[in-house]
Amino acid sequence: MTYSFMSPPNSARFVLSHATLPDIAVAGCEGVAAEGLVKADLVIEDGLIAAILPPGSAPQELAKSDMRDGMVWPCFADVHTHLDKGHIWARNSNPDGTFMGALNSVGIDRATHWNAADVRKRMEFSLRSAYAHGTSLIRTHLDSPAPQHRISFEVFAEVRDAWKDKIALQAAALFPMDDMVNEAYFAELVKIVRDTSCLLGGVTKMSADLTWQLDTLLKTAADNGLDVDLHVDETDDPGAETLKAIAEAVLRNGFTGKVTAGHCCSLARQDNEVAKRTIDLVQKAGISIISLPMCNMYLQDRYPDRTPRWRGVTLFKELDAAGVLTAVASDNTRDPFYAYGDLDPVEVFREAVRILQLDHPLDSAARVVTTSAADIAGRPDMGRIAVGLPADLVLFSARRWSEFLSRPQADRVVLRRGKVIDRSLPDYRELDSVVGA
Repeated sequence: MTYSFMSPPNSARFVLSHATLPDIAVAGCEGVAAEGLVKADLVIEDGLIAAILPPGSAPQELAKSDMRDGMVWPCFADVHTHLDKGHIWARNSNPDGTFMGALNSVGIDRATHWNAADVRKRMEFSLRSAYAHGTSLIRTHLDSPAPQHRISFEVFAEVRDAWKDKIALQAAALFPMDDMVNEAYFAELVKIVRDTSCLLGGVTKMSADLTWQLDTLLKTAADNGLDVDLHVDETDDPGAETLKAIAEAVLRNGFTGKVTAGHCCSLARQDNEVAKRTIDLVQKAGISIISLPMCNMYLQDRYPDRTPRWRGVTLFKELDAAGVLTAVASDNTRDPFYAYGDLDPVEVFREAVRILQLDHPLDSAARVVTTSAADIAGRPDMGRIAVGLPADLVLFSARRWSEFLSRPQADRVVLRRGKVIDRSLPDYRELDSVVGA
């Protein structure tokens, strides 16, 4: 096991005393929060959170681990990832770091290598990493051009079942929406998505067919009881306004399912009034927005021999202020769209705070990888600490934000149903047989 800063009692009933909790992710705590952090004793019994008490007030007879004001978070929700692409960098990298370079490299790699065994091997590796870091909920997008949709969704369904006691998994189909003109393909994809209880997705772009595409997608989703998660405006072109078109389509069709939009980068390149009108429509339509700060900063505004001029991310604070449900997520992991990453929400959160300037104050920032992310995924029972919920917790020695955000928290302890898990990370050498050394 990796080095941990403490060892909680191996007992059916124990207390994490003098803990510091992110108040935004805790229900039923009566303490006074300071910069979004509150002190408490957590009583854990038979794998559940039995009580949240004032610090130092837990029954003396119970076994205790004194957190010494160290933080306790709920396990994380990472709701925009690409498990099927993960870790192919060694096999097909990105020659110039651009979006088009990534698109071309992934297309070549997918056509050449993505059989069931290859996808499963890399997917399992990613999940082992995420689990060790403290993640309990993941939504992945699955590349779905024919014939890949027949392979990856079957693998995903098998992996989802195998991991159901460790990580709750969701998947959304990812395909160019221009492909919807192929009625046989689209009907087959919809059937696969419905039969595997997944989500409809797609990549939107400005075109003469966009209105038809969105109306057809939403009607199909409604007819099949499916939610929708789209890749939207992942560009620095201020003329890209598919987010606006999506919001208008949701309202026009009276769609009542959940709609999520990822990226939405071009929103930050538009005039304030143009952006505000779109944000108001997004709020009215009830669309959730996920920002992918690490990947977007990596890809956007990348030109040879020129320093980037902007951060590549959406108008996160403005969306939040308008009442739009927002979160951040990992996105790609060691593939042509993002050369780095390990599906570690602590890293994602730390970088999001810096890139999106979610600090000063940090009162509610923790929600972006916990409660808000879980709510977007339709799992209000996850990503929070409350009496009666499983004791799926991540323990940190850090006592305050400066300590938490200044180190990678590699010595964290992860509890699942009150028991310490083995946080050993898989060795990259395990992937040599599929992606090379």
